[in-house]
Amino acid sequence: MPDWTAGYVADIGYTYGTYAELNPQRIRLAFLMAGLVPPETGTACELGFGQGMSVNIHAAASTTTWYGTDFNPSQAGFARELAVASGADAHLYDQSFEQFCSRTDLPDFDYIALHGIFSWISDENRAIVVDFIRRKLKVGGVLYISYNTQPGWAAMAPLRDLMAEHANVMAAPGVGSTARVEQSLTFVERLLATEPRYLRANPMAKARFEKSRSQDPAYLAHEFFNRDWLPVTFSQLARWLEPAKLNFACSANYLDHLDFINLTAEQRQLMADIDDPVFAQTTRDIIVNQSFRRDYWVRGARKLDTIALDEQIFQCRVMLLTNREAVPLKATGTLGEVSLNEEVYGPLLDRMAGHEALSIGDLMAYGNTIKLSRSKVLQAVFVLVGIGVVGMLQDQHTIDRATPQAQKLNLHLCALARGGSQVQHLAVPATGGPLKVDRFHQLFILARSMGSRDAQDWAAYAMSVLSRMGHRLTVDGKPMESDTEQLEDLLNRATVFRDKILPILVKLGVVA
Repeated sequence: MPDWTAGYVADIGYTYGTYAELNPQRIRLAFLMAGLVPPETGTACELGFGQGMSVNIHAAASTTTWYGTDFNPSQAGFARELAVASGADAHLYDQSFEQFCSRTDLPDFDYIALHGIFSWISDENRAIVVDFIRRKLKVGGVLYISYNTQPGWAAMAPLRDLMAEHANVMAAPGVGSTARVEQSLTFVERLLATEPRYLRANPMAKARFEKSRSQDPAYLAHEFFNRDWLPVTFSQLARWLEPAKLNFACSANYLDHLDFINLTAEQRQLMADIDDPVFAQTTRDIIVNQSFRRDYWVRGARKLDTIALDEQIFQCRVMLLTNREAVPLKATGTLGEVSLNEEVYGPLLDRMAGHEALSIGDLMAYGNTIKLSRSKVLQAVFVLVGIGVVGMLQDQHTIDRATPQAQKLNLHLCALARGGSQVQHLAVPATGGPLKVDRFHQLFILARSMGSRDAQDWAAYAMSVLSRMGHRLTVDGKPMESDTEQLEDLLNRATVFRDKILPILVKLGVVA
């Protein structure tokens, strides 16, 4: 293992996922729901950007200037390729945190983001990152930080340590991370089959391990097999961040804000009796057995008065991101899955079904005509954004400026889809963030960009790509044997795309 890794897995690339919480546009409604002044987001920085999917999508789909680093040069190279393709204002490096954070040519930032990385780096690097935040985050600026937390990981931690130790001392010499992961998982399976007393005391550990067993080895390598791995309590993180003078603002996971789907009445009363915000969050993590937090912290939290708060909420614009009939009237919290009230959500979704930009004020006015209170409308919008079917929109000037570069990036990502299905998101200038678009829809977009205008041509193009790559569609886990059957399936997909998906993508600015 090369010494520049500092104990971090570097011989296997991170996944190509995107994380909506990293989108600065999401901060606004979350802060308003917490009664706080939302930040400006002209300059942003992501530390440890992995393959760079999120940083590039958020740069291309907005007018924000982005900086970032990921010490893995192959990942940084891919990220730079995407930045060149879009032409967005993104400055991406392959430096270590120590190198990047000591640069003298960086601006001060409105927004700094760390997704997961704080859990996987050494104490020395954590100190470097916190000092960087102290020096470079503007007054009023926001830190997004997600990290593994102690309550949910407490039972699994010994198994993780055992897997990492097995990879270090028992793996065959010279094998890569993928093989070491597989060998370690196989060993733990053998261990658990002996029914160790540890499982009796920690029955949830087996379920957590079995879930991990089915996940992408590249993800597992980065999640479990770094030298440093530290789930922390909320109060421990607060102490880490003290030198940066940050206040906890709120969760970046919208559904965490809704106590009725996460806490029992007795638990809500207990929480209401706790005045200290840090102790309250630490206690709440115990109640819900939190394993991963996504949080916003702010340098100088400021409360909005009632009039200003209402004005800003009313002005927020939203749009339905999917077809009306595809919206599940369900939300999942710690207490399990809950059904959303059809009498509240149904009319609001009907109002948004045309995929037009509507302000929350518009929806409240509409709600008033059908006897829905403002509070019910606002909570419904918040839930719909939280489950990912409604998006918070940027202002129109930003959308207009971002659209050309977002569409350039999207065509490049669609071209990558010819080789496989690793890239599953495109940039949305309407929301400033990502939207999941499957491989076949990306191939149809690519065919359309080359002049093909009907579903038959799109299906034929996708068929030619699959043939060149030796890929086949599957039915019940088995590859289709007949080209005719495969082409018919692709035509059905292309027709649905033309009639149901494409009109929404055009409204959102994903494609021209």
